[in-house]
Amino acid sequence: MYTDKTIVCKDCGREFVFSASEQEFYAEKGFTNEPQRCRDCRNARKAQRGQAPTRQMFDATCANCGKECKVPFEPHDDRPVYCSECFQNRNN
Repeated sequence: MYTDKTIVCKDCGREFVFSASEQEFYAEKGFTNEPQRCRDCRNARKAQRGQAPTRQMFDATCANCGKECKVPFEPHDDRPVYCSECFQNRNN
């Protein structure tokens, strides 16, 4: 049936064991590829995927109330910029 298999993690280079029970689980789920990363590297990738990428924010002055705010785009002089509160009220 299945036997434990030693695999080298493609991220950290450490060896890890792909156990017989894990192989059986993969087969039951229909997974055809063996894992390429150790458990620590897989967990790190999962955690990283859950985080939103950080955006560059730009300083701006609201064209409606004059409050200083930050926006996720570079403001241009030819277009008004609104703080989130004024923007939300403007669309209602």
